[in-house]
Amino acid sequence: MQKKCKGLLGLVILCIILIAAGLWQVKRFAAHPLLIQQETIYTLPAGSGRVVLEQQLESQHIVPRGPWFGWLLKVEPQLAKFKAGTYRLTPGMTVRQLLTLLASGKEAQFPVRFVEGQRIEDWLKTLRDAPWITHKLADDQSTTVAQALGIQPAELEGGFFPDTYYYTAKRSDISVLKQARDRMVQLQKTVWEGREANLPYKDINQLVTMASIIEKETAVAAERGKVASVFVNRLRKGMRLQTDPTVIYGLGSDYQGVLTRAELEKPTSYNTYVIPGLPPGPIAIPSRASLEAAAHPETSDFLYFVANGRGGHTFTTTLANHNQAVKAWRKVENERKTSEK
Repeated sequence: MQKKCKGLLGLVILCIILIAAGLWQVKRFAAHPLLIQQETIYTLPAGSGRVVLEQQLESQHIVPRGPWFGWLLKVEPQLAKFKAGTYRLTPGMTVRQLLTLLASGKEAQFPVRFVEGQRIEDWLKTLRDAPWITHKLADDQSTTVAQALGIQPAELEGGFFPDTYYYTAKRSDISVLKQARDRMVQLQKTVWEGREANLPYKDINQLVTMASIIEKETAVAAERGKVASVFVNRLRKGMRLQTDPTVIYGLGSDYQGVLTRAELEKPTSYNTYVIPGLPPGPIAIPSRASLEAAAHPETSDFLYFVANGRGGHTFTTTLANHNQAVKAWRKVENERKTSEK
């Protein structure tokens, strides 16, 4: 009887040792770093169970092969509540951290940058090139895009807020554009309602159009208000705006990089050397700063400006002074070209 008790006790001790060893192995497996050497995007399909998850992780060389994966999910059942999605895995992440991430449902976020000063066609190309986007737009024609967003084609240019947008895998291009559109509509409304009195804009479209011209004319933040004052002063005096970016926009694909005299004289609805007042719509996506400058131009008597060859512009009040500034700019440009030879 005593022998039998000793044998049973020994068996119990052996079982305890085996269980402890097994738990130690499970904990060791959970703390094991993933096998990846660089950031990895991993997608768990909808409807996947434990077996599929384990097979995928092993076949893609993310976790080491072995018998411990299933045991870990039994020992720590909260890790078994994984959710389908696309996740970002990083080197150094452990198996437990991986399963915790899958259980959290915090999918990878991907950035797409919409830059101020670009045209809507540039943004659409950026979306086409963005990874993990679901492309629901059949094409990038203005009528197609406008119909998908429920707006008029004329509202596309200048109608989206420039920023970096983050999206999860399979989000649609239309959804991202709608987010950018909603933000810009709200911003335009706020700026329009807070604009200075007696500005020469008939409607919000003209303010946005002015902002887009300012955006294309200068990249210097401190100059935006001055540029706005030049164009506002010219509008009030009935002078033509004579701004090259509008001419370039009107030429479209015919523009070859350098404006010719013939192109400056070619009539288009955007050629502000020919038409009076503002063109019919924006020529680019304006930033918040350019919208604010259009709504709150500096008070000045400036009617002209030209590049100074140092990244900024020289502002003048008379044509004679402007011509002198043009000569100074040409001298700087010639000196630069000579030094580069």
